[in-house]
Amino acid sequence: MDEMEEELKCPVCGSFYREPIILPCSHNICLACARNILVQTPEAESPQSSRASGSADYDYLDLDKMSLYSEADSGYGSYGGFVSAPTTPCQKSPNGVRVFPPAVPQPPPQQHLLQPPGSYPPIPRNSCITCPQCHRSLILDERGLRGFPKNRVLEGVVDRYQQSKAAALKCQLCEKSPKEATVMCEQCDVFYCDPCRLRCHPPRGPLAKHRLVPPAQGRISRRASPRKISTCTEHELENLSMYCVQCKTPVCYQCLEEGKHGPHEVKALGAMWKLHKGQLSQALNGLSDRATEAKEFLVQLRNMVQHIQENGVEFEACLVAQCDALIDALNRRKAQLLTQVNKEHEHKLKVVRDQISHCTVKLRQTTGLMEYCLEVIKENDPSGFLQISDALIRRVHMTEGQWGKGTLTPRMTSDFDLTLDSGPLLQTIHQLDFVQMKVPAAPILQLEECCTQNNSATLSWKQPPLSTIAVEGYILELDDGNGGPFREVYVGTETICTVDGLHFNSTYRSRVKAFNASGVGQYSKTLVMQTSETGLPPCDIQSLGSVAWFTFDPSSAHPDILFSNDNLTVTCNSYDDRVVMGNTAFSRGVHYWEITIDRYDNHPDPAFGIARADVLKDVMLGKDDKAWAMYVDNNRSWFMHNNSHTNRTDGGVAKGSTVGMLLDFTRRILIFLLNDEQQGPVAFEGLEGAFYPAISLNRNVQVTLHTGLPIPDFYTPGEVDPTGSTC
Repeated sequence: MDEMEEELKCPVCGSFYREPIILPCSHNICLACARNILVQTPEAESPQSSRASGSADYDYLDLDKMSLYSEADSGYGSYGGFVSAPTTPCQKSPNGVRVFPPAVPQPPPQQHLLQPPGSYPPIPRNSCITCPQCHRSLILDERGLRGFPKNRVLEGVVDRYQQSKAAALKCQLCEKSPKEATVMCEQCDVFYCDPCRLRCHPPRGPLAKHRLVPPAQGRISRRASPRKISTCTEHELENLSMYCVQCKTPVCYQCLEEGKHGPHEVKALGAMWKLHKGQLSQALNGLSDRATEAKEFLVQLRNMVQHIQENGVEFEACLVAQCDALIDALNRRKAQLLTQVNKEHEHKLKVVRDQISHCTVKLRQTTGLMEYCLEVIKENDPSGFLQISDALIRRVHMTEGQWGKGTLTPRMTSDFDLTLDSGPLLQTIHQLDFVQMKVPAAPILQLEECCTQNNSATLSWKQPPLSTIAVEGYILELDDGNGGPFREVYVGTETICTVDGLHFNSTYRSRVKAFNASGVGQYSKTLVMQTSETGLPPCDIQSLGSVAWFTFDPSSAHPDILFSNDNLTVTCNSYDDRVVMGNTAFSRGVHYWEITIDRYDNHPDPAFGIARADVLKDVMLGKDDKAWAMYVDNNRSWFMHNNSHTNRTDGGVAKGSTVGMLLDFTRRILIFLLNDEQQGPVAFEGLEGAFYPAISLNRNVQVTLHTGLPIPDFYTPGEVDPTGSTC
């Protein structure tokens, strides 16, 4: 309950709320304090003031113009050239909030004598009030402070809190030195201590039916006043019966008939009361989890302080032992090194203690808000609850959001990553300093970023959050996809790597380690990744291997290539041949794909085939030793590899023609088809490694890719003749 006390104090006077009112910004303030911070706006701004008062909306006044009574003023307030009467400098409340004296002409002394005690002078026109918490300003309308609703829920919570903090109740029947009461009889309305209860209120006869309750509960029930009927602030004779969804405020029947809420959506007050109570309870569940995590985190931080103390003492002892073993020339250096260690020690303690202090304050505020919200939920006043529920729900969500992952993460490690190097020669003793002699910690694989696509695998990793050891690079290792030994696939400084050309439908194990000048660190945990499965029926999987869907790859294509149709259709904006490859590499199985000629002008000779990842992109496919292709015009075709032309075959392409490519790793061969017929003999044999589907074309050609196709009916693996005939 002590944490909740901050929620129950006025930001102006610093005391518990007395007759709190709700400002339009959802903050609360005592009614008397609201009168104290009123400021009268000048008549020069009356048009704007009347507009603001008519709409009763917030007016974000310029902070420079609002400095009517700043501490630097010479007793005169100014506003847009208007000079008011001399005023006294502003004062500060116990909470540090500046309280502005009202810029109201004081009545003559004799008028004060005629006013009844406890009454307030009338509020002048164009008065302005500024929220002491969010500093938003509002010009009051003709109703003055009566236009703000009273926060009866907060007033009830304050009353219950003060009652719970009051002194213990005494027995009402003790003759001398009354003892502390232990029970209260609700029917007799009397507090009893144990001896007086046994003597004066025995549990028999008619008294046996009386209900005895604890003193605190009895005090609350005794002092509880009947629930006040909520009335409308605009129509004081009307009770609040509905809830305006658009304005988020309770309204009366007359507001719906005559006021601005008529066209708005309204709902039953009781239904919205229950709905908002449920929302607040649900929001509190999440905040409660954060508070529990914060408590556990504080325990962790306090344990870390102890570990830092122990490690600091141990490290200091080792340092002293090393320095004492050196020659006399080391003694002067030893003192400097001890100072450095102590600074590191104090720095770690300061960081952790600061984090403990920060987290403790935030947890205290969170706990106070939780307790306050729980007390608000107990309130049975629907309209009063709905007046503050939206603001409370926002505060709870906002407070929960402040407990982010970074908030509950230690900012400092308890280890001292320092080692004294005592090996240098005597002439370098004056340069003796701490050096880092530890190998890096094992990297952490970021599972949310690791994935597979077709036969490619992307892996991502990072260093442990609290590791301060320098890393010069990483080594990524994969096995062969069949439970074999690991092999290095990447060495470098990047923390993400994509490995292409893996086998389809295979399970790969991967791991990574870091290294620096001191050596190689431990491996990360092993990650098991599955490449894509086949798209064929089970019988075809067994006989033919893997078939995959893929598209053209913009990232590896020549810049002159133009993509459309989700990267399935390509053309070129140059008359020269340009190469584009698929986004999937093949190294095992049997694969078949086709390319349809969408446009074919002026008899060019596009080339179709396969290529390595580093193939030349600005020449015809097959001009270098990284590609195996068939180029074809409108009459005939040739096979080409490493700029060598072979097997001229009659038959060309036109608009609407289809070129098929059959890649069989069981025989390590490549076959071309033209309009569903094999074009020439087996084009290439002895293929081994990883290959990407590829084509080269210019601006006279546009093609569309078709993948995931079944193997042509004429072809059966292992039964093809090198001359091109089939069995």
